[in-house]
Amino acid sequence: MDAKQTPVKAPAKPIKPIGIYARLHCAKQSIGKVAKNATNPHFKKNYSDINALLETVEPVLWENGLVLLQPIKDDVVMTQIVDIETGEMVESWMRLPMITDPQKILSAITYFRRGTLQSMLALQSIDDDGQTAAAAPKGKPAITNDRFEKALLAISKNEFTVEQLQSTYALTELQLKAIML
Repeated sequence: MDAKQTPVKAPAKPIKPIGIYARLHCAKQSIGKVAKNATNPHFKKNYSDINALLETVEPVLWENGLVLLQPIKDDVVMTQIVDIETGEMVESWMRLPMITDPQKILSAITYFRRGTLQSMLALQSIDDDGQTAAAAPKGKPAITNDRFEKALLAISKNEFTVEQLQSTYALTELQLKAIML
């Protein structure tokens, strides 16, 4: 070694890999499992609704320099995750069926948004709060918070009754307290 040459110092911090796949890898390690917070009364199955997925996934993606987009183009529901720095993108998509009923098409869009996001990130689910499941009488579906809020509004407008709510859904202790106020 020449007297004039100085040794190369190693960086103080490890160099963080860049690129969408490295960022997705880091995000995936932080996401964990998504809580099942909704019930499909027809199949009597619990699932993670789109809001639970977004609340779990989006902040972690953002922390890792990624943004989630879910546009619809030419009857295709797309889920795209974009690296904000490089513009690199990964996507998953599903073609919508031919449906003319607006409510049914919106349901399909929500279902496909959820499916493409879960598939793209290979998300695992965990059961919802054990107390909620334990408090739910057998045979009645649980009610999501959004639907419960809508039911409370309908009750306040005399369009629905507390009795109808209780006979239709398995309510948690917290929900029962809310309707007794």
